[in-house]
Parts: sequence; C-alpha cells; structure tokens
Amino acid sequence: MSNEFAPVDIKDVEKKLEEMHIKDLEVSGGRPLKQPFSVIVAAVGLITSLFHIWVLTIHPIDPWYFRTLHVVLGGVLLFAIVPAAKGLGKDQPHFIDYICMLMLIAPTVYIFTVFDEWIYRVGVVPNAWDFFFSLLFVIAVWEMARRTAGLPLAILTIVFILYGHFGNYLPGLFQHRGYSWEREITFLFSLDGILSLPIQASAHYIFLFVLFGAFVDASGAGKFFVDFARCIAGRARGGPAKVSIVSSALIGTASGSSVANVVVDGVFNIPLMKASGFRSTIAGAIEAMNSSGGQIVPPVMGAGAFLMAEILNKPYSEICLAALIPALLYFNAAYWMIDLYSASIGLKGIPKEQMPVFKKVILDKGYLLIPLITLLVCLMVLMWSPYRAALVGIISLIIASWVRKETRMGFISIIKTLSDGARGAIEIIATCAAAGIIVGVLTQTGLGQKFAMIIFSYSQGNLLLALVFTAIVAAILGMGMPTTAAYAIGASVLAPALVKDFQVIPIAAHLFIFYFACLSALTPPVALAAFAAAAIANAKPWDVGWQSMRFALAGFVIPFMFIYGPAMVLAGSPTGLDIAMTVVTGLLGTLCLAAAVQGWLLARLGPVLRVFMLVAALALIKPGWMTDVAGLGIFLIIGLFQFIARKKAKLAQA
Repeated sequence: MSNEFAPVDIKDVEKKLEEMHIKDLEVSGGRPLKQPFSVIVAAVGLITSLFHIWVLTIHPIDPWYFRTLHVVLGGVLLFAIVPAAKGLGKDQPHFIDYICMLMLIAPTVYIFTVFDEWIYRVGVVPNAWDFFFSLLFVIAVWEMARRTAGLPLAILTIVFILYGHFGNYLPGLFQHRGYSWEREITFLFSLDGILSLPIQASAHYIFLFVLFGAFVDASGAGKFFVDFARCIAGRARGGPAKVSIVSSALIGTASGSSVANVVVDGVFNIPLMKASGFRSTIAGAIEAMNSSGGQIVPPVMGAGAFLMAEILNKPYSEICLAALIPALLYFNAAYWMIDLYSASIGLKGIPKEQMPVFKKVILDKGYLLIPLITLLVCLMVLMWSPYRAALVGIISLIIASWVRKETRMGFISIIKTLSDGARGAIEIIATCAAAGIIVGVLTQTGLGQKFAMIIFSYSQGNLLLALVFTAIVAAILGMGMPTTAAYAIGASVLAPALVKDFQVIPIAAHLFIFYFACLSALTPPVALAAFAAAAIANAKPWDVGWQSMRFALAGFVIPFMFIYGPAMVLAGSPTGLDIAMTVVTGLLGTLCLAAAVQGWLLARLGPVLRVFMLVAALALIKPGWMTDVAGLGIFLIIGLFQFIARKKAKLAQA
C-alpha cells in the first residue's frame, strides 16, 4: 500500500462539498458584479429563462427570431459576466463589453426590421448594410467563443472563415471557388451558419436541460448524490473510487461537463481515495475517468444527444437507448479497473463508522431522485419531446422540494434559480454559435464532402484505418474546445466519410465521434478533466492524464466495438439474442482488458498471462462467435489456473 496519502477528516470534506455546485453557474474567469449591475444581469437571466419557456411551451415563433434572440440574450449575459481580459472591469462591465453587446443587438434590430427582404438576399445578393451588420454579429460571436472556450476554438473559427474566402488559392481537394466577403459573412449570419443545427439544439433542447441542472443544483444535490453513492458502493474493495462511478453517472444527468463533474465529485472522492490508500496520481486519474464517463450516460450525455437527434433526424429516445449499452460497458470496465487495482495493492472499502446511514440519506433528500425518475419516464416511456420532459422535471423537482420545510423552494428561490440557469447556459450558447460558423463554411464550400474523400483516400478503403484517423481528429478537436462544439464539427466533417464511403450505420458513426470528443478530456497535452482532478489531488497534471488514459483504456476500445458490432447500439435490426450476446461478451471482454492492464485477476498475473488476457479481451470484444469462444476459453483457463493456485496457497498457509 502506498504511503503517499494523509488521513482526512470526513466532516471537513463534507463541509467543502456543501459549498460546491453541480454546474459552474459562473463561467470560469467571470467577475463578481456590484449593484446595480448584478441586479440587471439577474433580471436579464430571468427574462432569458422565461422567454425560452414561453416560446417552447406556449407560443412558438419563427426560427430566425428564436435562434437569433437565443444568441443575443446569451451574449449579453456573457459580455456582462466574463471580461475581455483580466483587469478590464473588475466589478462591472467595461466599455468594450457594451460595444460587444451592441454588436449583437444592432444586427438583430436590423434583420427584424427588413426581414422580408433580408431572407431573400442573405448569402446570395447582399447589400452593403447586410454585410455590415452580419460582420458585426460574426465578430461578436467570435468574441463570445474566445472568452468562454479560449483561443483554440477562436483560432479554428478564423481559419475556417479565411478558408471560405481564400479557398480558390489552395491545391487539390481543399480547393473551392472562393466566396466574396459579402456572400460568405452574410451566409454565416443565417440558418445555415451561426443559427444552424448547433444553435437549434442549444435553443430548443439544451437550454432547458441546463435550467433543469440549475434546479437540481439549487436543491443541494451534490452531497446527496455522493452520499447515495457511498451507501451503494462505499464498503466494497476500493470503495471510495467505486463511489465515484455512481456519483459521476448521477451528476452527469444534471451536468454536461466532465470538468464540472470533477469539481463536484472530486472535492469529496479524491481526498477519500487518498485516505484509503490510493496514490494521488491514481486518485486523480480515477476521478477524471469516471467524470468524463458522466458525459456518455443517457439521458443528457453532455448535450450531445440533443444535437445528435437533430442531425440524424431521429427521436431523442432512440439516441438514448443506443448509448445505453456502451455506457454500461464503459462503467463496467471502470469498475473492474478499480477493483483489480485495489486488489493488487490490498486496498479495502470505507470503514463502517464513516459510512452514511442509507435510510437517513433517503429520508433527508431522497426526493431528488423523483425528478430524475420523472425525467426518464417522460423521455423513454411517454416519448415526450426533450424540452417538455425537462420542464416537467423542473416542476416535479419544485413540488418534491415542498415535502420538507428546510428544502422547500419558495418564490424567491425559484426566481433566482431561473436567473442562474440562464447564466449557466452562456458557455454552451457561445460554443454552439461558433461551431455554427464552422458548419456554415463547411456547407458553403462543400469541404465536409471533400473531407470524406480525404479520409477515404488516406485510409485506402480500410475501415480500421479510417476509424483510427477519425478518432484522432475527433480527440484533437475535443482537446481544444467543449465536447458539444467538438462533436458538432466532427459530425459535419468526419461522419459523412464513415457513412457514405464505409457504409457505417449513421448512429454508430456519430456515437463514435462523440465518444472520442468526450475522451479528449483525458488525453494530454490538453486533458481538461485530468488537469482539474490533478489540482484537487495535488498531483502532476501530465501524470494524471496518462494514468487516466490507462484506466479508461476500455473507453477508447468500446467505440470500435459498436462500429463492428452495431447490435451494441441497437442498430441493424438486431435480435434479442444478438443484443444479449453483445452485452455478455462485452462485459467479459472489459473484465479481461482490466485484468491485462492491472496485472491481476484472482492473483497477480505475470507478463505472459497478461498478454493472453489482452488477447482474450480483444477476442471477446470483436463480434463473431468463433472469436467469442476463443476469448472465453482463454479467460476460463487462466481463471481456473489462478483459482487452483490460490486455493493451494491457502491450504499451505493453513
């Protein structure tokens, strides 16, 4: 057992947890506003939430109006909260922020005024005023992305804009006719650009789920989720790390961010893991692995499920069902990685005296499970639209909170949460709008279809090579920007190649890209989830990043599994037997993979046996009954060999 840990006071950790939130309602780098600015921003946030509820449930309006106002309201909040640079407006908006707000509001007033003429000119025969106001809007959206997602997305956006204008100077497949600044910029300020699918998903679906997360947060869900998880998994071998599996999956329902999951989960679980014997680096890696997995758990899936449903034109419930088995395999692999690592270094579970009482936990805040169950029933059983289900989830949470006086949400609390929820959505609005710029350039220039040809050309028609190239590009995109933006771009650029040229089932192709966009939070050099966990664990970020990749190795294999075996994502008209075999062999395969990585099954595995376990894992993971039988045979032989050896060792000791 490592001595790289110090005992922690559980009560101190719990006190810290109570101060944490499910979602960072203040964007990283945001400033505390003084009055009257804080009051004005709170009012704008409230108006934004009420506007979305009104349009989505009571009085629908034209997509041009709705999506534009969605960006404008989010942008006004963002420019008020997030400064352009450190020192510019410490407690109130700077002059530059007001200019940026005006750059969003003025174009909106303009297009609404000349709307009937505008929709026929945009991107085709724009006049000077069309170009001027479109340029203002595009620059403002770019600045929104820069302030929230940082330079990587901002630079990528500029590269694509320049490509749209200067593409006629490029060689080979990247060449296109080149568009004038007037045509390109006005095209970007349209339903084919900034206001395209990413913003449609953000306005129609994601916003209300962020709002739902804000209500879950306001109810104090963080401590309840962790305590609930401790009751379920805390006493098991390596219990604190297994607690992180359960709590990350639960928190992932309310938060679409792996970093937010790390912050909430890790502030409790990482110190507890260290106190139980996990090295700092391993504790951070396990937390990063589990928190990144929270993004792939239905129903929210880091907002990717909503965007995927829009792109594929499929029911939202179908996306969630398709993602269910891969998510199960991911966390099954995480469980065995933790369990076998714990066994290899002799770790135990949480002592009984430090465990919360299950009955007390449920009686105190068990009501928080009601809105989650209600949400799932509305989505998966009643097949309601996502925004309607989210609204019902919010209402059910408010009603459930009235059961106990100390948790009751009154009028003031509801108003504050509505305001905070809008502020929590500004980052996703900014990144989706910036992704829309890239989608617009891809649409206008035809680069999306050309990218498919490029992947096909370099892979020479080999599906495995094409998948490897796709995974690398998706992971690189995800390193520099939020998962939703990375997926939106990857879905536009990469998915067509897999679907058209390699005949991959569309939903499998999109989930493949989404998985690697999520897992980029674990891959150095920009492993955001691993770096956040390292800060809490007081460990070296790169070490945590590499260890998190090692522990999450199965996550990098699972996407290949459902490409070659689409029954895993319920595609290709699978039978019940196909699905059952896929689940069983997948579960065994992830166990074998964990044993090969950790060097332990029932006892320590030597180098040769680890190689055989890796072969068994790959054989079980690959679809086909012959490889399944071979993999199962290797697993049973090694398991039986270790069982007999361990039994003899116990008899010898007796």
